[in-house]
Amino acid sequence: MNILRATWKVCVCSLLLLTAVSFSVAQEKPKDKTKATPSPTPAPAAKKTLQGAMAGMRFREIGPATMGGRINDIEVVSSDSRVIYAATAAGGILKSVNGGTSWTVIFDKETVPSVGDIAITPSNPSILWAGTGESNNRQSSSWGNGIYKSMDAGKTWKNMGLEKTMAIARVVVHPTNPDIVYVAATGNLWAASPERGVYRTMDGGKTWALVLKVNEDSGATDIAIDTESPTILYAAMYQRRRTVFGFNGSGEGSALYKTNDGGDTWTKITKGMPYDAENAPTPRPEGFSETGRNAIAIYAKDTNIVYAMVEHANGGIYRSNDKGETWTRMSNIDANPRPMYFSQIRIDPNNDQRLWIAGVTMQYSDDGGKTWTGNFSRAPHADTHGLWINPKDSNHIIQGNDGGINISYDRGVTWDYANTVPIGQFYEVGADNSMPYKICGGLQDNNAWCGPSMSFNPRGITNDDWYTIGGGDGFYAQPDPNDPDIVYTESQDGNVLRRNVRTGESKSIRPREDEGEKNYRFHWNSPIVISTFDRNTIYYGGNFLFKSTNRGDSWVKIGGELTTNVDRNTLPIMGKVPDKNTRSRHDGVQQFPAITTIAESPVNKNVLWAGTDDGNLQVTRDSVSWKNVSDKVPGLPKGTFVSRVVASRENEGTAYATFDGHRSGDFKVYVYMTSDYGETWRSISSNLPQNNGVVNVIREHPRNPSLLFVGTEFGLFASYDRGGNWTQIKQNLPTVPVDDILIHPRDNDLILGTHGRSIWVMDDITPLQQTNDAMLNESIYLFDTRQAINWRTWNNKPLTSDKAFYGQNPPNGAMINFYLKEPLGEKDTIAITIQDAAGATVRTINCTRPNPQAPAAPQGGQGGGGGGFGGFGGGQQQCNAVPGFNRYVWDLRSRPAGPQLPTTGGGGGGGGGFGGALATLGFRVDPGDYTVKIKLGEKEMSKSLKVIDDPRVVFSAEDRAKKKAALAKVQPLIMQASLAQFTIVGLRANLNTVIEGWKRPGTAQPPENVKKAAEDLLKKIDTAYVNWGTPPSMVSNISQAGPPLVELPTPLNQRVAQLAFAIEGASNAPTDFELAQIEILLKRIPVASDEVRKLVSEDLAALNAMMAEAKIPYVAVPSIGGGGGGGRRPPVEDNDRDQIEP
Repeated sequence: MNILRATWKVCVCSLLLLTAVSFSVAQEKPKDKTKATPSPTPAPAAKKTLQGAMAGMRFREIGPATMGGRINDIEVVSSDSRVIYAATAAGGILKSVNGGTSWTVIFDKETVPSVGDIAITPSNPSILWAGTGESNNRQSSSWGNGIYKSMDAGKTWKNMGLEKTMAIARVVVHPTNPDIVYVAATGNLWAASPERGVYRTMDGGKTWALVLKVNEDSGATDIAIDTESPTILYAAMYQRRRTVFGFNGSGEGSALYKTNDGGDTWTKITKGMPYDAENAPTPRPEGFSETGRNAIAIYAKDTNIVYAMVEHANGGIYRSNDKGETWTRMSNIDANPRPMYFSQIRIDPNNDQRLWIAGVTMQYSDDGGKTWTGNFSRAPHADTHGLWINPKDSNHIIQGNDGGINISYDRGVTWDYANTVPIGQFYEVGADNSMPYKICGGLQDNNAWCGPSMSFNPRGITNDDWYTIGGGDGFYAQPDPNDPDIVYTESQDGNVLRRNVRTGESKSIRPREDEGEKNYRFHWNSPIVISTFDRNTIYYGGNFLFKSTNRGDSWVKIGGELTTNVDRNTLPIMGKVPDKNTRSRHDGVQQFPAITTIAESPVNKNVLWAGTDDGNLQVTRDSVSWKNVSDKVPGLPKGTFVSRVVASRENEGTAYATFDGHRSGDFKVYVYMTSDYGETWRSISSNLPQNNGVVNVIREHPRNPSLLFVGTEFGLFASYDRGGNWTQIKQNLPTVPVDDILIHPRDNDLILGTHGRSIWVMDDITPLQQTNDAMLNESIYLFDTRQAINWRTWNNKPLTSDKAFYGQNPPNGAMINFYLKEPLGEKDTIAITIQDAAGATVRTINCTRPNPQAPAAPQGGQGGGGGGFGGFGGGQQQCNAVPGFNRYVWDLRSRPAGPQLPTTGGGGGGGGGFGGALATLGFRVDPGDYTVKIKLGEKEMSKSLKVIDDPRVVFSAEDRAKKKAALAKVQPLIMQASLAQFTIVGLRANLNTVIEGWKRPGTAQPPENVKKAAEDLLKKIDTAYVNWGTPPSMVSNISQAGPPLVELPTPLNQRVAQLAFAIEGASNAPTDFELAQIEILLKRIPVASDEVRKLVSEDLAALNAMMAEAKIPYVAVPSIGGGGGGGRRPPVEDNDRDQIEP
């Protein structure tokens, strides 16, 4: 049934009625213009918000899930360890109710996706708290908008305030009073702000008080509550600031604090701490005042015992045995090499000597922190941020790291990885022109990967379909569009490879300095672009723009330094220039400044653009000299990070640029367009949300320059008038950072690389591309159809557990997209006709309005007696049309002429049948040119459709003609056999119901002649039944193994079905044996079918005449399309059904 659900679901794709929008449709090839073009004037209606404009367009989530993303926190219900919650860096909250076997996302429709911490209310586990915005202080960290509360275990959420805190590191709830909650708000990572420290609510989140504040640069990164004396709490304060060029992770605001009165007053913990001025040696050692990130933990069984981790020149692990009054340094360890990123300490709930430290590697101590080890060679991933230890079984631990969630039942010796939920953090995506095309991309701390956009397994794209092409933190991964074996992949700080995915060979092609040159500088995410004019030419960005004409074997610099070349070691952070004593100095920003984005004009190869992280936007028209045009951008603060520059296909002087100022504390949206090589710019950010989610990427549709997309920190937006107006594209897309957007040039698919939920694809966005004012005024409009491929698919992995991920496949067939202006009337029908090149009709589809009262369309007959094929009954799917965009997916199969079996399948019969599937399935059409016609009333349109065969199939024209001729003989036999089988199954069932009814006590008895005639007819039916299955009278109700007691011939409908599938399923001419079988069945099926016809027209008619004379109810003539009869199931392909794609 999973296969049926995956491939036969009936969904209606609709798009809410668009307000009139002006579109200009570009030609396939870019226009060869060099003059500036005027800005487009949006139509009046285009200035309106297009609310719900794409409501019916759906994305498919393709994964992968084989590698995850950063997990910030793990929490488990104390009374039921099967219920697990995990907070992700930018993918919402995950929940498992079965101990980690399967997961669902329960926080993906809120306005922000980053969750720093989760708290389960001890006195009521249905009450959850989620602090948004992670406190891991990465250069790629996303931010939040306060604290959320759920009263129903995560089904629904409500924002409870603290919207400006931006990053929340910890939430703790009073052990017995669910209304008392404490929040450790780390605060804005990029600027000073007053909204940071420890907050408290006493009324379940209705009001909040800031009870611990140090300064506007110091926030709370940890808080722990004494469960035995809940008025005692400990908090860790952290002073830090990140900028576009570096990081300062220390200051006098960093320290540990304690309250004895529930947070009303706080005391700085000093006695025994390394930052205690009274305990400092004289003179103070260098860097004494530089305290970094700290952490705190209380031993559950004895709350007198408290451990702390302190980042300091004399820091380490500290223990208190008196509730934090005095402290002893246990060790000066190097287990926390990146304190700003980790600083997490846990105590085994059953052993105060067993400590855990989360870090690059997990470290543990069995002697209270004196000595440490981290021998977890089999751990799935490094960089641990969250760790839960089962209080009832310390061997059971759950770890959250940069790669996802891992579970161990032997205290870390072996691990189980949760690879069923796609939470990958992609930076960039690329695609080639394979059929189907593959998608590649780079992931935060999880290498670079490639995988298919479609699997030949109809269940979907599996984790096994993906493979790594590069290591480290993955970023750009650009496949050569013309050579599917070659992919260029880049990892942090300028490391770039050319990978041959067929041989596995790789070559470093990083540009290197000439003798005497200073080191080149590269950004964390260095851009690489393949030329559209010459696929051997690639560009790579450092502090210079590098060009190679031999696929990276050698490089030349185009012009000079493109950054400001500022020395960041002279730039202050929090009023101080970071020095050797600064904690976590410039962590994550190894080099600065450097190029962040490059673009080549698709019109003129000499026109190039480059943007930098220090705010330069450079353009060259001759691939020699550069001009910095950043100061010509109106309203843009100087030095703002250039997140993307894109050259238009319309003319060589047109480009788009987006800027991201959040690294300087500026969260405004900056999107601009130029038509004169950057001499003038106009803002096209218009109604994009301001001071919220900055823009990461912009893309122009390659066939329609008026259609733009932008990816922001909190989702995807589209403009239909070149930035005059924007609308958010939500649909089924979760709230997530969209870091990259790609529109496949051949397939017209919209591909999103998200930084928290892996990759999403919207198939064939032709309706969006071609919408215009005139079209919207038509009663019905048929869009261009893209080339359809008659893929061969098969379920080669039928047996999987619930620990398996399947990314969604695209619909298999021809996508017929049409627009409907008004709702259909009760009697209205949209007729879709598909004709071949000779004008012959191969398929007709009738679309009607949906019936809201009707149950879901049936998938076919239920059951299927005797292990039969009845479950495949049902025939073709319905087409329901609604106002807006609709999509019907033709399965590239013909339909036989003549009467059609109904679309509703019946119940399973006594064996032998196949539920009508083959009778309505039809056979694959030949490759070639087809015409799609659509008609509503007097309005009619047509579009051409090209069908090609699966490129893996080799099939000569001569053999194809022989196969077609053989199937032409088989097709009417299938219909004839189906009708006969349905008829005899229904006839026997109806007659048997009447006879059995007569046997019930108190029932009026018929005349003896009627009873005898009915029983005689039942015997006669059973005699004829053997041609179509096992008569129910011969089926034993006793469970037994082995063959049947009576050997019967293979049912004729099953024989013709198996013969049809044998011929249709192979790419060759039918064999002599198959041709001989056709001749046999041409003789037998008509005779056996006629026998069934006579049972109805003669025998049943005679019986009914007798019953009418006796004035008793007669036996109903079975309607065509009764239940399937069971028997052995033919090997029907899983995807051989029409689909209406959502």
